[in-house]
Amino acid sequence: MVSVVEFRIDRRSGVATYLQIVQQVQQALRLGVLVEGDRLPTAAQVAATTKVNPNTTLKAYRELEREGLVEPRPGLGTFVSRTLARPQSAADTLLREELRSWMDRARAEGLAREDVQALMNSVLQDRYPDG
Repeated sequence: MVSVVEFRIDRRSGVATYLQIVQQVQQALRLGVLVEGDRLPTAAQVAATTKVNPNTTLKAYRELEREGLVEPRPGLGTFVSRTLARPQSAADTLLREELRSWMDRARAEGLAREDVQALMNSVLQDRYPDG
């Protein structure tokens, strides 16, 4: 099956482009957007939609392969070989709803996306200092 992942590259983030692709695939795997057997977009497809050099995408895919998350199949593409998703639980659903509610309040208070991201990164660092 062809994946539905669309990469979004933030050239101002300071994060290397190939790492942004790696992180976005990892996130899609964690959320269950990508599952075992899904085919990732080709480097040419990624280049067409993001204006990223195909070699950058290939570098990202090699890193994902090194991590055991994808496998190339010559002539066919790059396929997801393992998921990072945890089985859905009631706690996940409740936490997602609470987070949505919090984000709605943050938006209502006038926080921009970048403000929310900075705040979340700060709390993440505080609560998960090893990550």
